[in-house]
Amino acid sequence: MAKEVSKKNINGSSISAIMVSYMTGPALFEAINHVILDTQISELIIVDNGNPALARKNLLLLIKPYAHIKLITGHGNIGFSRACNYGAGLATGNFLLFLNPDALVAKNSATKLMNFGKKLKRPWITGGMLINSRGEEQRSARRGEVTLFSSLLTVLHLEKKIIHKEKNPIPTSGAIPCSAVSGAFMMIDKPSFKIINGFDEDFFLHVEDLDICKRVIKNGGDVYFLPDATAMHYGATSEVKKIKVELEKLNGFKKYFIKHRKYKLEIILIYMALPFMTLYFICKAIFFHDKKTN
Repeated sequence: MAKEVSKKNINGSSISAIMVSYMTGPALFEAINHVILDTQISELIIVDNGNPALARKNLLLLIKPYAHIKLITGHGNIGFSRACNYGAGLATGNFLLFLNPDALVAKNSATKLMNFGKKLKRPWITGGMLINSRGEEQRSARRGEVTLFSSLLTVLHLEKKIIHKEKNPIPTSGAIPCSAVSGAFMMIDKPSFKIINGFDEDFFLHVEDLDICKRVIKNGGDVYFLPDATAMHYGATSEVKKIKVELEKLNGFKKYFIKHRKYKLEIILIYMALPFMTLYFICKAIFFHDKKTN
């Protein structure tokens, strides 16, 4: 008989966690167990974008005792954004927690994101602190505005803090507004998700979090970073070739810059920068290896 978790809803609220997995590896099972331990999360929807058969078999064994966990499979790799929308469409909770399959959410952190979000005007997004196993803040949990110019300065190491804020002091006064939070640990309520039409499915992998935060702000909403809501994020656990990941990032940034350009002539600069962007991402894949976040 399937187990039912204790569903302690605050003011009638319920949280659905949505986890998209593609060749994630063992971290996926740790991430699921952390969600199971948090009884404030009333539902977990795992969208399997194409894990190996053995991993899928083990997944089924792990979740079998839990009635509140759904595994969606058989659709192949439909991309991260589309998979998130797929999971959101099946969610029964009032609040949607998008959580990477290699992120271990701390107990009650989802509730903190939800409770703060309730105070904001719609549409809204809240994001939490991503840390490594040493407790250090990771990049991208809180970001400044990403433009072609700010990205160029960052790549050239002229001014990193325009976009990346992880070296700034952690705010002691609670949540702070920011331009974007990470899709690895992000919450939005269903009405807000509907207002902005969910994730843009033109983004296959990467940059979709920048885009959804940008659209929330463009629609007059709020994006906030909550440092006391935490998740330990492994990062780089997917068994996918580095070059493929980096080229997907390149494609994502190109679409983002074109979509959110302020002036029509900006598209000329974007295409002028494209060869240099391509070289940067290829070199990053071949010569530079991101440090493991744990």
